[in-house]
Amino acid sequence: MDSPKTKKIIDEKAARARAEHYCSYRERSQQEVRDKLYEWDLQASEVENIISGLITDNFLNEERFAKAYAQGKFRQKGWGKLKIKQGLKFKRVPDVLIKKALQTIPDDDYLLTLKNVLTKKNSVLIEKDAFKRSYKLQQYGLSRGYENDLVADVLRELGD
Repeated sequence: MDSPKTKKIIDEKAARARAEHYCSYRERSQQEVRDKLYEWDLQASEVENIISGLITDNFLNEERFAKAYAQGKFRQKGWGKLKIKQGLKFKRVPDVLIKKALQTIPDDDYLLTLKNVLTKKNSVLIEKDAFKRSYKLQQYGLSRGYENDLVADVLRELGD
Protein backbone atom coordinates (compact mmCIF):
# COMPACT_ATOMS: atom_id res chain seq x y z
CA MET A 1 0.00 0.00 0.00
CA ASP A 2 1.55 3.23 -1.11
CA SER A 3 0.54 6.36 0.76
CA PRO A 4 -0.48 9.29 -1.40
CA LYS A 5 2.50 11.50 -2.07
CA THR A 6 2.25 15.26 -1.97
CA LYS A 7 4.42 17.25 -4.28
CA LYS A 8 7.32 18.89 -2.55
CA ILE A 9 7.63 22.51 -3.58
CA ILE A 10 11.07 24.04 -3.45
CA ASP A 11 10.39 27.49 -4.87
CA GLU A 12 8.47 30.06 -2.79
CA LYS A 13 6.99 31.59 -5.98
CA ALA A 14 5.58 28.24 -7.09
CA ALA A 15 4.19 27.65 -3.61
CA ARG A 16 2.54 31.10 -3.67
CA ALA A 17 0.92 30.33 -7.04
CA ARG A 18 -0.41 26.99 -5.78
CA ALA A 19 -1.63 28.60 -2.57
CA GLU A 20 -3.49 31.25 -4.59
CA HIS A 21 -5.18 28.51 -6.57
CA TYR A 22 -5.95 26.63 -3.34
CA CYS A 23 -7.64 29.73 -1.91
CA SER A 24 -9.43 30.79 -5.07
CA TYR A 25 -11.91 27.95 -5.44
CA ARG A 26 -13.16 27.91 -1.83
CA GLU A 27 -12.91 30.16 1.21
CA ARG A 28 -10.13 28.97 3.50
CA SER A 29 -9.05 29.80 7.02
CA GLN A 30 -5.49 30.91 7.64
CA GLN A 31 -4.87 27.68 9.53
CA GLU A 32 -6.00 25.50 6.61
CA VAL A 33 -3.61 27.33 4.28
CA ARG A 34 -0.81 27.24 6.86
CA ASP A 35 -1.27 23.46 7.28
CA LYS A 36 -1.24 22.94 3.51
CA LEU A 37 1.95 25.00 3.12
CA TYR A 38 3.70 23.01 5.84
CA GLU A 39 2.50 19.85 4.11
CA TRP A 40 4.46 21.06 1.08
CA ASP A 41 7.62 21.14 3.28
CA LEU A 42 8.07 24.89 3.32
CA GLN A 43 9.99 26.72 6.03
CA ALA A 44 8.16 28.77 8.68
CA SER A 45 9.40 32.10 7.31
CA GLU A 46 8.27 31.18 3.77
CA VAL A 47 4.87 30.10 5.06
CA GLU A 48 4.33 33.38 6.90
CA ASN A 49 5.49 35.40 3.86
CA ILE A 50 3.06 33.56 1.61
CA ILE A 51 0.16 33.93 4.06
CA SER A 52 0.76 37.67 4.49
CA GLY A 53 0.88 38.01 0.70
CA LEU A 54 -2.39 36.11 0.32
CA ILE A 55 -4.03 38.36 2.90
CA THR A 56 -2.71 41.49 1.16
CA ASP A 57 -4.02 40.29 -2.24
CA ASN A 58 -7.37 39.37 -0.64
CA PHE A 59 -7.10 35.66 -1.41
CA LEU A 60 -7.33 35.00 2.31
CA ASN A 61 -9.81 36.78 4.57
CA GLU A 62 -10.72 35.28 7.95
CA GLU A 63 -13.92 37.31 8.34
CA ARG A 64 -15.16 36.30 4.88
CA PHE A 65 -14.27 32.67 5.65
CA ALA A 66 -16.07 32.72 9.00
CA LYS A 67 -19.25 34.16 7.48
CA ALA A 68 -19.20 31.72 4.56
CA TYR A 69 -18.59 28.79 6.91
CA ALA A 70 -21.40 29.80 9.26
CA GLN A 71 -23.88 30.38 6.43
CA GLY A 72 -22.92 27.17 4.64
CA LYS A 73 -23.14 24.89 7.66
CA PHE A 74 -26.41 26.47 8.74
CA ARG A 75 -28.11 26.44 5.32
CA GLN A 76 -26.73 23.16 3.96
CA LYS A 77 -26.37 20.97 7.04
CA GLY A 78 -28.82 22.59 9.45
CA TRP A 79 -26.19 23.04 12.16
CA GLY A 80 -26.90 25.14 15.23
CA LYS A 81 -24.77 28.03 16.46
CA LEU A 82 -22.92 25.94 19.06
CA LYS A 83 -21.71 23.41 16.50
CA ILE A 84 -20.76 26.15 14.03
CA LYS A 85 -18.84 27.95 16.79
CA GLN A 86 -17.02 24.74 17.66
CA GLY A 87 -16.11 24.17 14.00
CA LEU A 88 -14.75 27.69 13.65
CA LYS A 89 -12.73 27.33 16.86
CA PHE A 90 -11.29 24.10 15.45
CA LYS A 91 -10.14 26.10 12.43
CA ARG A 92 -8.59 28.65 14.82
CA VAL A 93 -10.74 31.59 13.82
CA PRO A 94 -10.61 34.46 16.39
CA ASP A 95 -13.57 34.76 18.78
CA VAL A 96 -14.47 38.24 17.52
CA LEU A 97 -14.93 36.93 13.98
CA ILE A 98 -16.87 33.90 15.22
CA LYS A 99 -19.29 36.25 16.96
CA LYS A 100 -19.69 38.35 13.79
CA ALA A 101 -20.27 35.24 11.68
CA LEU A 102 -22.94 33.90 14.03
CA GLN A 103 -24.76 37.24 13.94
CA THR A 104 -25.29 36.80 10.18
CA ILE A 105 -27.73 33.94 10.89
CA PRO A 106 -31.26 35.43 11.15
CA ASP A 107 -33.11 34.44 14.35
CA ASP A 108 -36.34 33.64 12.49
CA ASP A 109 -34.57 31.28 10.08
CA TYR A 110 -32.65 29.74 12.97
CA LEU A 111 -35.82 28.88 14.87
CA LEU A 112 -37.56 27.64 11.72
CA THR A 113 -34.63 25.39 10.86
CA LEU A 114 -34.61 23.94 14.37
CA LYS A 115 -38.34 23.21 14.10
CA ASN A 116 -37.83 21.54 10.72
CA VAL A 117 -34.91 19.46 11.98
CA LEU A 118 -36.86 18.23 15.02
CA THR A 119 -40.05 17.62 13.04
CA LYS A 120 -38.15 15.57 10.46
CA LYS A 121 -36.41 13.53 13.17
CA ASN A 122 -39.73 13.04 14.99
CA SER A 123 -41.26 11.51 11.86
CA VAL A 124 -38.56 8.82 11.63
CA LEU A 125 -38.39 7.92 15.33
CA ILE A 126 -40.11 4.65 16.18
CA GLU A 127 -40.13 5.19 19.94
CA LYS A 128 -43.62 4.77 21.42
CA ASP A 129 -42.96 6.11 24.94
CA ALA A 130 -43.53 9.90 24.88
CA PHE A 131 -40.86 10.58 27.52
CA LYS A 132 -38.17 8.59 25.70
CA ARG A 133 -39.21 10.14 22.39
CA SER A 134 -38.89 13.63 23.84
CA TYR A 135 -35.50 12.75 25.33
CA LYS A 136 -34.22 11.44 21.98
CA LEU A 137 -35.42 14.57 20.20
CA GLN A 138 -33.75 16.74 22.86
CA GLN A 139 -30.47 14.88 22.43
CA TYR A 140 -30.71 15.09 18.66
CA GLY A 141 -31.25 18.86 18.80
CA LEU A 142 -28.27 19.24 21.12
CA SER A 143 -26.08 17.06 18.89
CA ARG A 144 -26.91 19.33 15.96
CA GLY A 145 -25.53 22.27 17.93
CA TYR A 146 -28.70 24.02 19.08
CA GLU A 147 -29.03 25.61 22.52
CA ASN A 148 -30.66 23.51 25.24
CA ASP A 149 -33.37 26.01 26.20
CA LEU A 150 -34.26 26.66 22.56
CA VAL A 151 -34.62 22.93 21.85
CA ALA A 152 -36.80 22.52 24.96
CA ASP A 153 -39.04 25.43 23.90
CA VAL A 154 -39.49 24.04 20.41
CA LEU A 155 -40.25 20.56 21.76
CA ARG A 156 -42.87 22.03 24.10
CA GLU A 157 -44.38 23.89 21.15
CA LEU A 158 -44.38 20.76 18.97
CA GLY A 159 -45.91 18.74 21.82
CA ASP A 160 -48.94 21.04 22.08
